[in-house]
Order: sequence, then structure tokens, then C-alpha cells
Amino acid sequence: MPQLEQIHTFLSQIFWLVVTFGLLYVVLWKAALPRMSTILLERQQRIDEDIRKAETFKQEADEAMSVYEKAVADARSEAQAVIRAANDKLAAEAATRQEALSAKIKRDTAEAEERIGKARAEAVETIHTVAVQAAQAATSRLIGADVPADEAKAAVDAALQGRG
Repeated sequence: MPQLEQIHTFLSQIFWLVVTFGLLYVVLWKAALPRMSTILLERQQRIDEDIRKAETFKQEADEAMSVYEKAVADARSEAQAVIRAANDKLAAEAATRQEALSAKIKRDTAEAEERIGKARAEAVETIHTVAVQAAQAATSRLIGADVPADEAKAAVDAALQGRG
């Protein structure tokens, strides 16, 4: 095997391997690792700052949300108060109209009753007059004599009082 033929150079290869890796370790330790740790530290600081800002924004958003919810609740209660006031106003207007309508109906009813009373009185007077005339006509036909209006009226009145 050709790999085993180079055993006499094995020791020198190990020496150069250790030297190369040692130099690589020193270069990495002195140059690359500090830069990488600085970058990682900056990244961690940026992440921490972003988290702090996010928490601040979250608090501001929560405060804005509570202000918004309070504004909505206030607007809702104000709207309900306006609706309640409008309902009260409409109820008061309806009550006023109802009272005015009731008063008008009472006046109209009183006027109608007064007209009915007058019409009844006129009807009774007319019936009374017709009864007097009928009594005069009947008496004049039956007896053949004319009865004066005063006597016929007194007879009708007596007949009505006797009946009532």
C-alpha cells in the first residue's frame, strides 16, 4: 500500500499539522472570534432594543385601545341619552297633542250636545205646535166648531202632563 510507504515522513507531517492548526487557532482567537462576538453582541443588543420598543408600542396600543373603548362607551351612552331625550320629547309632544285633541273632542261633544238639546227643544216645540194644530183640526172636524189656539194648547198641555 502506498500510504504506508511514507511512514518515515509521518512525524514531520504531524509537526506541520500542529503548527498549521495552532496558527489557525491563534488567528481565529485574535482576529475572527472578537469580531464575531462583537457582531453577536450587537445583534443581541439590537434584538433587546427591538423587544423593548415592541413592548413600548404594545403598551401604547393598549392605552390607545382603552381610550378608544372608553370613547366608544361614552359615545354609546351619549347616543342612548340623546335617544332617551328624543323619546321623552316625543312622548311629551304626543301627550300635548292628546290633551289638545281631548279638549277639542270635549268642546265638540259639548257643542253637539247643545245642538242636540236645541234640536230636541225645537222638535218638542214643533211637535207641541203640530199637536195643537192637530187638536184644532180634529175638534173642528168632529164637532164642526173652531177651537181657539189657546184652548187647544191648554188641552194639549194638560194631556201631556197627565201622560208624563
